Amino acid sequence: MDYLSLVMFVVACCVLLTGYPVAFALAGTALLFAFVGMSLGIFEAAFLYALPSRIFGVLNNQTLLAVPLFVFMGITLERAKIAEELLSSISLLFSRFRGGLAIAVILVGTLLAASTGIVGATVVTMGLLSLPAMLKQKYSPKLACGTICAVGTLGQIIPPSIALVLLGDVISNAFQQAQLKQGIFSPETVSVGDLFVGAIGPGLLLVLLYLGYILWTAWRNPAAMPKLEISQNEMPSVNQLLLGLFPPLALIAIVLGSILMGFATPTEAAGIGALGAMLLAAIKKRLFRQIAEIGQASVKVTSMVFLILIGASVFSLVFRGLGGEELIHSMFDNLPGGVFTACLVVMLVIFLLGFILDFIEITFVVVPIVAPVLLAMGLDPIWLGIMIAINLQTSFLTPPFGFALFYLRGVAPKSIRTPEIYKGVVPFIVIQLLVLISLAIWPDMATWLPNQVYNN
Repeated sequence: MDYLSLVMFVVACCVLLTGYPVAFALAGTALLFAFVGMSLGIFEAAFLYALPSRIFGVLNNQTLLAVPLFVFMGITLERAKIAEELLSSISLLFSRFRGGLAIAVILVGTLLAASTGIVGATVVTMGLLSLPAMLKQKYSPKLACGTICAVGTLGQIIPPSIALVLLGDVISNAFQQAQLKQGIFSPETVSVGDLFVGAIGPGLLLVLLYLGYILWTAWRNPAAMPKLEISQNEMPSVNQLLLGLFPPLALIAIVLGSILMGFATPTEAAGIGALGAMLLAAIKKRLFRQIAEIGQASVKVTSMVFLILIGASVFSLVFRGLGGEELIHSMFDNLPGGVFTACLVVMLVIFLLGFILDFIEITFVVVPIVAPVLLAMGLDPIWLGIMIAINLQTSFLTPPFGFALFYLRGVAPKSIRTPEIYKGVVPFIVIQLLVLISLAIWPDMATWLPNQVYNN
């Protein structure tokens, strides 16, 4: 009976594989095992009495208010075609260089990832906008697909990211639990802003390595990315470049800058971002034509996130009631190698679960189970959060089940074969693994900047 909580976890994963809605799969499986546990006398019904207060806590969480605001900001920028104009401007700016279009895709994808924070939205948008242009310019299909998929996964790590907002809230709660169990009744806190600042270094390093790979490929294999031959008349003017580049760059800078400088919390910065996106769309005279679609899409995504969160709350409550947290703690304590082995096992499990679960399910279901145990073993919460984010990013890119690959396959032309997509992402997977290993060896890559920003 000690392992009933783990059986519940495995059953929930199997139900999710059937395609049943995630929130109902998690909550339904948990309630079923709760009734089984009560009938066997190993689960106290009093645990379920805490469920209403948990749901109220979710809905009353000020940090999570950033989610609908960032969702609204990203969808507005996408529907107002600001990202499309940005891609056009940057690709023309780098047109004189071999690989200029690929460089433009990486830079625009980075900005789009920062504004949406959702892997699927970024991959689909970049696939629809840039893949036809890259194929038309005779780019290697493998290189084009690999670049788009890799850039799409940056939404996991480039702040401000919805993934980091959700992960930051879960890590914060887990850190407090870990300290309370250690007898620390005035616990330190970690915020979403800490994760945002900690993600800047690893995120920028990934972007720079992506750009380095493109430049290296352009030098070693020029045929894979021909130059774009355009006349002087087709080159954009300074005004065109400024109009295409400055507004979205300024918006991202204001949102991130207000957090870094301490002028605003992530939730307040999200409000600034949503307002700024509306102003940009209004200036482009596209807001009122798209406002109904933007509102509908924002409500749909936000409802999905919070419904999953409520289902995950039910799941984690029953998991703890069945003794799952103590079981995990005992298993980790008995592993040879201590905290290193425990962290390695968790990272491997999260990587494999990334093949079948989205980041929202993993963040709400898996992280609350393992994070308190790992943090109680002395790991830094900011470092752990960034490691999980990059780990998931790599999982979503890895064949044959990576989510980013499926998203691109859905919008790519039939002339692109699936093996070409798989081969194209391999160099970027290697880059992400190198960054993940570097972060494991040098945790200061994630922790140094938050210490400088918030402690000085």
